[in-house]
Amino acid sequence: MDKIKIEDMKKIIKNMIKVIIDNEVYFCELDSVAGDGDFGMSISKGFKELEKNWDEICFDNIGSFLKDISLIISEYCGGASGPIWGSAFRGAGKYAKGKEELNLFEFSELMQSSVDAIQKIGKAKQGDKTLLDALIPATESLKLSAEKGIEITKAMNISAKEAREGAEKTKDMVALRGRASYLGERSLTHPDAGAMAIGIIFTDIANKF
Repeated sequence: MDKIKIEDMKKIIKNMIKVIIDNEVYFCELDSVAGDGDFGMSISKGFKELEKNWDEICFDNIGSFLKDISLIISEYCGGASGPIWGSAFRGAGKYAKGKEELNLFEFSELMQSSVDAIQKIGKAKQGDKTLLDALIPATESLKLSAEKGIEITKAMNISAKEAREGAEKTKDMVALRGRASYLGERSLTHPDAGAMAIGIIFTDIANKF
């Protein structure tokens, strides 16, 4: 495969919906150690709404598709997840405006647009113990694969591995953002729930792509 088309993007988001809903309880358990314990429920709420309104989404092109998703996620994901995940989809949608397909380089740029949007709203950086600790290495991996001319499916598997490893590394970090930051040094040894979610989502998508 050398292009990601709108049908591929629909498949990616469908997988994302399923893995988030299937892991709702697990994500809450991860978050209960150093957060409010509602991360799984908060994010699942938005993706359940997305599934419910699937037929109302614009599928004309990748940009419109992601923009419509951002509106639902922003409105229905609870807590901090709505603004953060909604911004990620909005940033991706802006990058892909009018595009009906993406090569691997363009896909890596789309992911970078999501990272930029999250950082713009949350001011977090890599090492703060957030979902960015999985999302940034996964995005950098896609860029590197594009430079090397690696085929998309293989690149996504490599990216998923980087996301999982990035998530695992959050166990050795002190949280500097979000509710977990209140725990200071006590947040050590516990992985960040958002980063773990990114690792699990990327892995599921790569396995089924």
